[in-house]
Amino acid sequence: MAAQSADLVLINGVIDTLDPELARTDALAVSAGRIVALGEEAAALAAGAAEVVDLEGRYVMPGLLDVHNHHMLAGQMDLFELDAPPTLGLDGFLEAIAAYASGLGPEEWVVGGNWGSGLLPELNTPEALARLDAATGGRPALLKDDSKHNRWANSKALELAGIGGGTPDPEGGQILRDASGRATGVLIEAGGVLVERALARLQPVSIADLGIAAARGIEILHSYGITGFQDAAASLQLMRALKKLDDDGGLQAWVVTSMQANDFIFGTTPLGEDIIAHREELRSAHHRPDFIKIFLDGVPPAGTAAFIEPYLPAAGFPECHCGTTTMDPAELEGWLMGTAERGISAKIHCTGDASVRLVLDTVEKVRAAGHTQVRYHIAHGQFVHPEDIPRFADLDVTADISPSLWFPGAISEAIATVLPAERAEKMQPNRALLDAGARVAGGSDWPVSVSPNPWEGVYGLVTRKDPTGQFPGTLWPGQAITLEEAIRVYTTACAEAMGIDDVAGSLVPGKSADFVLLSDDPHAIDIDRVRFITARQTWFAGEKVFDAGAGAGQDAFAASAQA
Repeated sequence: MAAQSADLVLINGVIDTLDPELARTDALAVSAGRIVALGEEAAALAAGAAEVVDLEGRYVMPGLLDVHNHHMLAGQMDLFELDAPPTLGLDGFLEAIAAYASGLGPEEWVVGGNWGSGLLPELNTPEALARLDAATGGRPALLKDDSKHNRWANSKALELAGIGGGTPDPEGGQILRDASGRATGVLIEAGGVLVERALARLQPVSIADLGIAAARGIEILHSYGITGFQDAAASLQLMRALKKLDDDGGLQAWVVTSMQANDFIFGTTPLGEDIIAHREELRSAHHRPDFIKIFLDGVPPAGTAAFIEPYLPAAGFPECHCGTTTMDPAELEGWLMGTAERGISAKIHCTGDASVRLVLDTVEKVRAAGHTQVRYHIAHGQFVHPEDIPRFADLDVTADISPSLWFPGAISEAIATVLPAERAEKMQPNRALLDAGARVAGGSDWPVSVSPNPWEGVYGLVTRKDPTGQFPGTLWPGQAITLEEAIRVYTTACAEAMGIDDVAGSLVPGKSADFVLLSDDPHAIDIDRVRFITARQTWFAGEKVFDAGAGAGQDAFAASAQA
């Protein structure tokens, strides 16, 4: 049945629907936040529409999607924390800390980041700790690395957390020490949880402030044309903030949350079943708490990613050190089977090929038990054994990839110091995964990445180069994919992976009117210019949520990031 009226009609545009049957059209009509017509039928509704936008030939596509970020943490960093670039050396990082600390009260914590993974040996000394103490002026400090897995705390923070010479290493982490046994302040994985809990106790964040941080994160995402995303490690507190934000009419994005099953990074409580128990009461119109999040290993530079073959002994790890998974096979199977029985999907952090294989082995058992509808994401999966690549498609497991974590940059350089060269360069086999029929979905892992910009990710996927130009060369260029494939990585594939393809990912009648007006048609320009594409306007459910002409969003964010 043809639509009778429309609230909003776009005309005279190049509208890429990303629907294989519809392809491109020139007009789109919206009523009550949903698309009701395309093409001639849409244009015919313009006369009676409340608002008509003449695109004047400009390019529009579906709202971009991000399958893996930490939007509230990014919002917190933007509003409330130090946000230094991870490319700084130690001197530059300490200068940034001192400048930031000088604006705080005498008891306020210095929190934020980001120190580059490659700085870890340099920070792990009594001298560096003394310099950090001086830079923070007696205030407690807890600073994250670029992976957000490891921490650097000063003496005051260690004292408040009760960490002394006799404090044992927590399960799943390390408190690094000098030759005399004194903590240097470098805390690996779960080693940082004691200080995170001290921070939460002494400087708590309210649900209201979490909501403000989440809203700021979404505002920044809008400035890049992103209208839906999956928060990759949601706490109960964040889920409550999202529910309140939606109930108050302020959640203008599709948000899928991944409830933390385990945690050795953030120090949040409760976990696992104690979050899942609140799942349905916190579901709302735009918030879907449909996944659990499992951290199955750590990160390669810290030696905590789980590999089939060992790390370099020269990197400071013992002979035949391969890293370990945080769960044994039986525990992982218990989680995946138990949640699958309730229709709960899972996002599983894996950075080493041994953890990837364990997930695939476990999902094989879940599928064999008849659980075919639940979704599984192997998050990051930079390293995949060639024998395991076909299993992604066979088991309907999504490769959740974050290009900023593997194209040439600070993280890939740090990984190259701990793995043999022939293995270190074999990161992210995207071409092989797609050729094997796997679903590849794009995420930023922001704020682990400096920016959530999907066009930098698209450029990296196609060229295997650093879009910022700071780091030369290409990384495993044979794994490059096409522009069309890369765009689907950030749209239709993400929508399928997150389970929001009923409302997002393409522009067809019945779906939410989520779209972005771009500065350029990516198909009409040279690939080198794709990384500079910007969102001029972003619309969610038929409402404009970002307008570059208003001077907000990514321009302001970029300015603050450079400050």
